[in-house]
Amino acid sequence: MKTERIRTEQVGFTYEEAKHPVLEDVSLKIHEGEFVAILGHNGSGKSTLAKLLNALYLPEKGDVFVCDMNTRDDQHLWDIRRNAGMIFQNPDNQIVATVVREDVAFGLENLGVEHDEMVRRVDEALNSVGMTDYADASPHTLSGGQKQRVAIAGVLAMEPRIIIADESTSMLDPLGRAEVMNTVRGLNRDKGISVVWITHYMEEAAMADRVIVVSDGKIELEGTPRQVFQQVDKLRKLHLDVPHMTALAAELREQGIPISDQVLTVDEMAEEVLRLVCPSN
Repeated sequence: MKTERIRTEQVGFTYEEAKHPVLEDVSLKIHEGEFVAILGHNGSGKSTLAKLLNALYLPEKGDVFVCDMNTRDDQHLWDIRRNAGMIFQNPDNQIVATVVREDVAFGLENLGVEHDEMVRRVDEALNSVGMTDYADASPHTLSGGQKQRVAIAGVLAMEPRIIIADESTSMLDPLGRAEVMNTVRGLNRDKGISVVWITHYMEEAAMADRVIVVSDGKIELEGTPRQVFQQVDKLRKLHLDVPHMTALAAELREQGIPISDQVLTVDEMAEEVLRLVCPSN
């Protein structure tokens, strides 16, 4: 059985100026090596949840555990943030140095990591995200996708067990989104890092191991991408879309064409069309 990396127990949170809770009675578990996508319309509470998982916010009710450490316990604060690295929406908000290598080393310097160990970690982190050739470049000369990969390298240098990405591709063009998604998915696969991927792109969520849908501060749906996205009508009632091919399959079924409700990708749609056009004898 895989190790539990994150656990929330009946978590509730309300902003001071708000009349109603942003999150209410949220309980979930994320295990070692899992890639979990969290979906929700604007104001659903998903970004607040991300900040609770990193101890940037503390729950008003309930508890959050990161690698068995309660975020309420001040003595574990730095260990929690070292184990659960955060990638924010805008990479410019995370870049603090004028040279890529120095930016990746920033967190390690704050921890007082010994120089030779720091160099090793920075080099390894840059290599992991494919940015070694840009180690001595100025961050402001990079593309949005490259900047976000530098931000990921800064997190990786801390050697986290978890990466929490809060809509980290939303400000990028399609190429940049693909770069960042492929980088994080590769780290999840190759290094066993647990990933909490908060997004509003359905095609990104379709690549996850598990999808959690948050609406009005509560978990409404949870399951594999196929289990969640086949509930097209319910997702639309929650003001969410589904992957393009899933939406097309639903429209075809409404027209009486017997397309599977398990379609997520273009390749799967192509297979379904071939099955209908060229049925086996």
